[in-house]
Amino acid sequence: MPVTPLVITAAQLRAARALLGLDQKGLAALSSLSVPTIQRMEASEEVIRGNVDSLMKLVDALSTAGIELIGEGTVSDGGGRGVRLTARRPAPEREG
Repeated sequence: MPVTPLVITAAQLRAARALLGLDQKGLAALSSLSVPTIQRMEASEEVIRGNVDSLMKLVDALSTAGIELIGEGTVSDGGGRGVRLTARRPAPEREG
C-alpha cells in the first residue's frame, strides 16, 4: 500500500468531499474532526495548514472512503475514476 502524503490542498479537500457526496458535517464525522476545523481547512489558500494529528485523521478518513490524493506531477496508481486539475491554459480566441 502506498504511503499517503500529508499534503492536501483546500481545492482537493472540497473536490474529495463532493465526490463522496458529503457535506462538511458528514466529513467532520467521518474524520473525527469538528465542523469548524473542516471549515478552516477548506478556507485555506492552497495547501491546508493544521496540526499533524488533524491532517492524519483527515487524509486517513478520505483514503478509507476511497479517495486517492494525487500530488503535482504524481502518477495515479489507482484504478477508479477521478479528477485532476491541469495547468491552466489560456482560453481559445473566438473568431468573428
